[in-house]
Amino acid sequence: MGKSFAVIGDPINHSLSPNIHSAAFRELNLDSSYIGYRIPKGELESGVEGLKKIKIAGFNVTIPHKIEMMKYLDKMDESCSIIGAVNTVVNNDGVLKGYNTDMDGFLEPLKKRNISIQDKKILLIGAGGAARAIIAGMSKEKAQEVDIANRTTKNAEELSEFATSIGLSTNVKKIEEVKNLQKYNVIINSTSIGLKDEPSPILFDHANENAVIYDIVYSPMNTDFIKKAKDKKLEVIYGYEMLLGQATRAFEIWHEMKAPYNAMKKALLGGF
Repeated sequence: MGKSFAVIGDPINHSLSPNIHSAAFRELNLDSSYIGYRIPKGELESGVEGLKKIKIAGFNVTIPHKIEMMKYLDKMDESCSIIGAVNTVVNNDGVLKGYNTDMDGFLEPLKKRNISIQDKKILLIGAGGAARAIIAGMSKEKAQEVDIANRTTKNAEELSEFATSIGLSTNVKKIEEVKNLQKYNVIINSTSIGLKDEPSPILFDHANENAVIYDIVYSPMNTDFIKKAKDKKLEVIYGYEMLLGQATRAFEIWHEMKAPYNAMKKALLGGF
């Protein structure tokens, strides 16, 4: 009897997850399927009941349900409670356990390149949902200090308080105040700037030549942020690598075996 998996959210038709996970099942000859399942805002409770009825084995959670879904979990992993959002759920005979793979997904590409965050100075642009998981990752990896740059300071102040609560030293800056990039070892764009080909929020003229530039936007692959970093010959990490890190982690939670990284990567890049 095959197992079924899904991703829930709204909108859902642009999700690359079905392609990525289906490719993993094919690669390992697993009798499993993965579908996108649209659940509009306000209909999460009945949607989750429906998934339990069809005995879904596990599901990913995307916008707008990542916070509200926590109400319907029976258990949660520490990653969930720290970040305050869930994106991966296991259904064990009607008992739902939640995980958040954003932090591990974010760290994975750095680890693949043997880039250490310990004692490093980081510039984080943006203070939205993804930024919380990144801050949690920076704390876990013992970054020296993170400057949070945002257009408005309210969200950045809240994020900074969260960072302090988990033992990470941060400063809040307005994005236009960020001029000297020389001191940063890693510069991360965690905003959606770039999704619609908007210009990069910063220029890399004075960046440290050894800096690593990381954009979490995965489509388009070459955002203006990435292009400008490449023009300066800086090392870049693409948003699709974080997406892949999240997907492989979800796969490993569900199947308790190593994910077929290359098959999943090929399926993801084929989707662009």
